[in-house]
Amino acid sequence: MITSPSELKDILYDLCVVGSGPAGIIVALEYARLHPERQVILVEYGEEQEKERNQLDDTIRITNPVNHHQPYDCTNKGFGGTSMSWGGRCVMYDEIDFIDRPILNGGCTWDLNLLRDCEPYIGKAAEYFECGSGPFNLAGTDLEGGRRLAEGFAEGNVSDSVVERWSMPTRFGKRYSDELTSQTNLQVVFGMEARNFTTPTEDGVVSALEFRAVASGDFFKIRSKNFVLAAGTQETTRILLRNPHLFTNVGGPPDSLGRYYQGHLSGKIASVRFSGDPKKTEYGLLRDEEGIFVRRRFQFPKEVLQNENLLNTAIWLDNPLYHDPSHGSGALSMFYLAMITPILGERLAPRAIANSITKGKTYMLHRHLWNVAKDFPKSLFIPAMIFYRRYCVQRKLPQIFLYNPQNCYALHFHAEQIPSPENRMEIDEDGETLEIHYELSDRDIASVIRVHEILDEWLQKCGCGKLEYWFPRENLSDEIRKMSKDGVHQSGTTRIADTPKLGVVDRNLQVWGTNNLFVCSSSVLPTSGQANPTFFTGVLGVKLARHLG
Repeated sequence: MITSPSELKDILYDLCVVGSGPAGIIVALEYARLHPERQVILVEYGEEQEKERNQLDDTIRITNPVNHHQPYDCTNKGFGGTSMSWGGRCVMYDEIDFIDRPILNGGCTWDLNLLRDCEPYIGKAAEYFECGSGPFNLAGTDLEGGRRLAEGFAEGNVSDSVVERWSMPTRFGKRYSDELTSQTNLQVVFGMEARNFTTPTEDGVVSALEFRAVASGDFFKIRSKNFVLAAGTQETTRILLRNPHLFTNVGGPPDSLGRYYQGHLSGKIASVRFSGDPKKTEYGLLRDEEGIFVRRRFQFPKEVLQNENLLNTAIWLDNPLYHDPSHGSGALSMFYLAMITPILGERLAPRAIANSITKGKTYMLHRHLWNVAKDFPKSLFIPAMIFYRRYCVQRKLPQIFLYNPQNCYALHFHAEQIPSPENRMEIDEDGETLEIHYELSDRDIASVIRVHEILDEWLQKCGCGKLEYWFPRENLSDEIRKMSKDGVHQSGTTRIADTPKLGVVDRNLQVWGTNNLFVCSSSVLPTSGQANPTFFTGVLGVKLARHLG
């Protein structure tokens, strides 16, 4: 049931979950279902409908706006959290992400045993995300059926069998509202900001958490046997930084708290021109036997990454840059014009995604209009058909990929970042402002360039195709640095480790120095891998709910 702050009773809950994003809803709902005799409360800072402005995002300062989105582009404050504007891509972490490598500078503070511990919960997480029960690797499956991403491709130094699976996208607040309210042992409270924990006892027991009502400023204290912070990386980290006394039993806050902040390098520096039959190129989305959208991508086996000492990277086929009318496509120009149209563009895609399409540019409109005119009526028919499939059906077309009869496609890279203590979140002197320091390193960028070279070498060895770079080789580093912008895929600031000297939580997500405070957020992930973190954080949520039981 949904409760207002004024209706809170001074009772002892069995579980208090802070944050109603995918992780928070999964932990609260899974735990409540498994233990109907126990009392659960789910507390959300925002309201059921997200407001235009909020105090938390207003008190975040980004020191590098070139490579990091502003807070309103990164997160959501409302029922469903990140899923309110999430694209729906579900990707699993890979084995290489749990293996320490020299390039990570000791930043890999978990291991393959933890991955194995998580694997039994992947199926249940997939149910919550509604992304199907199939595998994340097509090797040997009926869907693969001996087919490859492009004619002539063979697996070796490069793989094409790992796939992304696509959610509805599931808006967790709307999707699970009825189930949350129907649980008689679960309360949901909106408009409450988590502020101050009580100091742990010598046995590590945290007895209560103080909240401030957003509307009135009144303070309320919630007592619980267990607490889970699932408020997203920024707010989970801010809460822990504000409560250093939580770490009294381990001699103070771990050095890693707020540090080792990571995202992904992402962008396009090249196209691929395949030499085989264009109609045999799997450039877009496939559907498995359950009707779930899946898509192939190029990835690199762990042996290649280890031998070359490279960062995990995925590369997928993509459309050319929408904002550049030289692509000559009336449909792409129509999409671009729609995205830069006030009000309409904001409704078509979240700000961060829209920016990745338009690059914030109003560019050569006359040439875009010419593209639309010369391709008429296809320039209107194709977008209209895609609009229907993307916005008017239950399982929405997740992304737009257009066939190219020349068999030439842009390549979109999505690359891991080295865990660096200099990339960090810290509380300002005012005790409220969260300052985010985020930079790309030369080694991050060099790895992106090298994996493109490996892909090019392998395609040519297969006789399958070759890469065509968009920039002179000597300019690639600068171009990657300019185009890569994250802050959406946040991880690392409360990382998992086996000791408080190395991390903030243990492998059960329990905060060091306590025995009943846990973190379920992408902030616990020590490495960013090639995957966006939403799905695997949900896997950790299922695992945590079972552990708490």
